[in-house]
Amino acid sequence: MVGRKEEIKLLLKAYESQYSEFVTVYGRRRIGKTFLVSEVFGGKFAFHVAGVKGGKKREQLDKFRYALIRHGAEKCPRLTSWLHAFHELEMFLESFPEGRKVLFFDEMPWMDTHGSGFLSALESFWNEWASCRKDILLIACGSATSWIVKKINHNAGGLYNRVRTQIKLYPFTLAECEAYAAELGLSYSRTHIAECYMAFGGVAYYWSLLEKGKSPDQNFNQLFFGRRDGLRLEFEELYTSLFTNPAPYIDIILALGKRRSGLSRDELAEAIGGTSNGNLSQHLADLEECGFIRKYRPVGGVNGGFYQLVDNFSLFYMRFVKDCPSRDGDHWTDGVSEGEKNEWRGFAFERLCLEHVPQIKASLGIAGVHADVYSWKCSASPELRGAQIDLLLVRRDGIVNLCEMKYSKDLYAIDADEDRKIARRVAAFDKEFRGKKTIHVTLVTAHGLAHNTYWNNVQSEVTLDDLFQDVRR
Repeated sequence: MVGRKEEIKLLLKAYESQYSEFVTVYGRRRIGKTFLVSEVFGGKFAFHVAGVKGGKKREQLDKFRYALIRHGAEKCPRLTSWLHAFHELEMFLESFPEGRKVLFFDEMPWMDTHGSGFLSALESFWNEWASCRKDILLIACGSATSWIVKKINHNAGGLYNRVRTQIKLYPFTLAECEAYAAELGLSYSRTHIAECYMAFGGVAYYWSLLEKGKSPDQNFNQLFFGRRDGLRLEFEELYTSLFTNPAPYIDIILALGKRRSGLSRDELAEAIGGTSNGNLSQHLADLEECGFIRKYRPVGGVNGGFYQLVDNFSLFYMRFVKDCPSRDGDHWTDGVSEGEKNEWRGFAFERLCLEHVPQIKASLGIAGVHADVYSWKCSASPELRGAQIDLLLVRRDGIVNLCEMKYSKDLYAIDADEDRKIARRVAAFDKEFRGKKTIHVTLVTAHGLAHNTYWNNVQSEVTLDDLFQDVRR
């Protein structure tokens, strides 16, 4: 299995515990939750059930009953309620011999239909039966991250403080994607792996769709623009699988997708035609928890913050696929200009860097130095007002790494105009913060800097190869 070393350790630790354990495994759709749990336990569960997407209470109960029968409870009657369902599960498990019993509830949020009583029945099952034993390992898994976090991990009722192991599954890093690509037999260069990452992020399922023997361009043609649906329908399915009412979440995503630098809460409320109310706060918190957006406060900022769309797949879809009527299997190679692709690569490379800040810190030799991550919008210099730097590492040792992220297919050469822009930004930043910090200009590039006349004005370099370091979050 590629990656997931820490997650595997946590699952095995829970399995080897002397007590019953309740574990949650959560993360966005297609991230590999079911695969992880199934691989760790070899698919050997005392009981395994998966919720039915969009299913009503009756369908969920019938699915639960069929799972009981499949695992050996042949005389299980038709279930009348969730209390009844969990009682039948108790009776079934009591017939087992001594030893650890692993219960795997996949897509648990889908089981909790409105007014079904699922959560109270689960609480009763755990508190009055499972936790009183020492042989139960219950794993609750779900793509609806906000449901898992609110209803289970942060439950204020009968499940309060019952979950001792919470495993949030993050997307793969570049290093993990490189290992996975090798496992898939793709034989891609790091430049090609980075380009795929810019479109897919580190979502394992999307990578599994890449066809061996085809270039990234050929795969993009097939997956996004070919006659088969591929990933054309994935955008709406992604948000529908995560949220019961996906419409307001999609509205937020679409609004943020139009503003590269992000929007304040009030700007966002205006953009979606609503008001800055509690529902918007909850929707933003849910999207942030799922990793689709990031909230950042510009360094020096006093109130509020800005929200920025950082999900690579959503951004690629919105830019190239959403409004494209073509089902021409060559659209990516023939219908999208190189200029459009290069503009996209430039923005996407910045997001890629933001997802690999630990690797940037390791490359700079400051992995052990406390550094807060900020963005900066210039306000002090009239000619630069509105200019933004997406990545500032404000270090406790008094240094600020002002990171300029530049993508090019070859060595990146700073010219006179770019050198002046960087110098003005440094001066504006220094003025805004009254010379309290020492500023180090850091260039993050794909293939390194050309050592020309202006190279000496840069204090440190980070390259794409550095971003492939296997550094823990």
